[in-house]
Amino acid sequence: MTVALMWEARAAEGRGEELLAWARAQHLTVRPLRREAFRAPGDRVLVITWWDAPYDAELPELPEPDQGLVTRAVHRWRFESVDGEPGR
Repeated sequence: MTVALMWEARAAEGRGEELLAWARAQHLTVRPLRREAFRAPGDRVLVITWWDAPYDAELPELPEPDQGLVTRAVHRWRFESVDGEPGR
C-alpha cells in the first residue's frame, strides 16, 4: 500500500522562503519513496512524502518549526492511495 503524509505550515509574514528552505533542509530518519515540496500564496509551504507502508505504520514526519517562523501549528494529514493509474 502507498501512504502519503502531508505537512502544511503557514510562515510568519514575509518568511515564506525561509520556511520553505527550513522544510527542505529537514532530514527524515528513513528515506521515503518520494518527497516533494510546494509553496502557495500567503507564505504557505506543503511537503508530501510517499511511503510503501500500511496506513497506520509509524513513519517519520517533519517536525514543528520554531514558533517565530510560523503563524500557527503545522497541519498534518495521512492518505492512502486508491488509484495507481497515472493521469486519472
